[in-house]
Amino acid sequence: MNRPGFDNDLYLSMQSRMILERIGSFGGKLYLEFGGKLFDDYHASRVLPGFHPDSKITMLKQMKDRAEIVIAINADDIEKNKVRGDLGITYDLDVLRLIDAFRAGDLYVGSVVLTHYTGQAAADAFCRRLQNLGVTVYHHYIIEGYPLDVEHIVSDEGFGKNEYIETSRPLVVVTAPGPGSGKMATCLSQLYHENKRGIKAGYAKFETFPIWNLPLKHPVNLAYEAATADLNDVNMIDPFHLEAYGVTTVNYNRDVEIFPVLQAMFTQIYGESPYKSPTDMGVNMVGNCIIDDDAVRAAAKQEIIRRYYTALCDKRIGYGSDEIINKIRLVMKQAQISPEDRPVVKAALDRAESTGNPAVAIELNDGRIITGKTSNLLGAASAALLNALKALGSVPKEQLLMAPEVIEPICHLKTSHLGGHNPRLHTDEVLIALSICATQDGKAEQAMEQLSRLAGCEAHSTVILSPVDRGIYNKLGIRLTCEPMHQTKKLYHRA
Repeated sequence: MNRPGFDNDLYLSMQSRMILERIGSFGGKLYLEFGGKLFDDYHASRVLPGFHPDSKITMLKQMKDRAEIVIAINADDIEKNKVRGDLGITYDLDVLRLIDAFRAGDLYVGSVVLTHYTGQAAADAFCRRLQNLGVTVYHHYIIEGYPLDVEHIVSDEGFGKNEYIETSRPLVVVTAPGPGSGKMATCLSQLYHENKRGIKAGYAKFETFPIWNLPLKHPVNLAYEAATADLNDVNMIDPFHLEAYGVTTVNYNRDVEIFPVLQAMFTQIYGESPYKSPTDMGVNMVGNCIIDDDAVRAAAKQEIIRRYYTALCDKRIGYGSDEIINKIRLVMKQAQISPEDRPVVKAALDRAESTGNPAVAIELNDGRIITGKTSNLLGAASAALLNALKALGSVPKEQLLMAPEVIEPICHLKTSHLGGHNPRLHTDEVLIALSICATQDGKAEQAMEQLSRLAGCEAHSTVILSPVDRGIYNKLGIRLTCEPMHQTKKLYHRA
C-alpha cells in the first residue's frame, strides 16, 4: 500500500535546473506565473506518492537569493469576500497568510498587486492595511477589450496604464490566493513595462497539472480533471505543439484557447513570439520524476473516487451541483473505476448494516481495514480512530484505552454546561482524553505513539461527519470520504 511512485529529490534538482535555464534564455530575468498550490500541495502528494506537499517551496528556497514573490489578488474578490474552500478564509486574509508563510521560509515578498482595480472600497481598505503592515501595493486596472484587442492591450492605454511593479531579482514568482486573480495579465503587463524600459525579461508558466508528457487519459491527468470539475477545465492534446514539432503533449483547454492571443501579445512586445505552443511556455518536470507508473496510476484512481464522494457531499450540503457530479462520473468511466474500487466503502457500509448505526472504516497502510461504530459514548469516527491506534500499537481489541469514568464526565460537560446536543465524543475530545490517560496507562501511551502512522490511510464514513471530525482526520493525514447523507434529517447540523 502507498508504495512510492515519485522521486522527490530528482524533481527538486530537475525543476530548479529547468527554471534557471529558462531565466538564462531570456537574458537574465523571468516572470514565472505560479499556478496551483505553492504550499501544502496535498493533491500532488496524493496522486504522486513520494511527492512532498512542500516540494515547490523547497525548490524555491534553493533559489531564494535570486527569487522574489509578487502576490496578485483580484480586487473584485476582496469586495465579494471570496473564500478559499480548502481553508475557509477569505482571499485577502489568505494573502496575509501567504506573506507570513513565504517569510517563514526566508523568501522575499516584494509586493502585492491589486488586479481588476476600479476603486472598490474593500480593496482600498485592504490596500491601507497592507501599507500599514509595511507591504508595497500596486494597482492594475481593467483593460477594455482584454484579451482579444491586442493592439489596444499592448499600448500605453492598455498595459501602459498599469502601475509598474518594481522588482530587483532575476526570478519573479507571480502567485495568488486562487484562480482568476490575474497572474498571467500581471506577468504580461510587466513584460510590456520592462520592454519600454529597455530591460530584457521573459515569461514562463509553472503548472503541475495536467502533466504534459503523460498520456491524455492517464489517471493522474484524469484526477486533475476531477479536481477542477467546478472550473470546467478539460485536458486536451496541445494542437500547437503537435503542429510545430510533431510531438503529442497534453495541456488544458484554457491555455490552448488563449495561446493565439498570448502569441500575438508576445509578438507585439518582443517583435516575435518566443514560444510555438502552450507546452513550450511551461516549466514542469514532474512527469520525468515518476519512478513507478503503476503506483501513481493506483493512487490517482483513488483520488478520482475521493473527488466523486466530495462532489456528492457538497451537493447534499447545498454547495455542489449535478453538473460537477456528472463530470466526475464521466472521468471515472474514462479511468474504468467505480466506488467499489475503494475498499473502505464496502467495509464501512457492511459494518453500518450489521450494527444499525453509522460506521467508519479505516484502511491502514499495511492493507488491514479497521472499523468503528457509533455508540452511546463515542461517534463512529472516534471509535474507528481508537481501534486503528490499537491495531497499529498491537493493543488487544478488548483493551479499554479510556475508562467510561473518564468519558462520561466529558459527555456530561458537553450537554449540561456547554449547550451541546450530541453527548458523544468527537475525535478531538477523544485525543485529548487519550493523551491524559497516556500519562498513567502504558497501553494508552502505546496507542498515542501510533498517530503519525495514520498519515496516508484511507477512510470512509457512512454519514457526513462533523467539521471537527473531518478536520482532525485531515490533520492526521487520513484521506476521508463520506456517504452523502446526514445522521439525522435536520436541516442544520452542528458539531
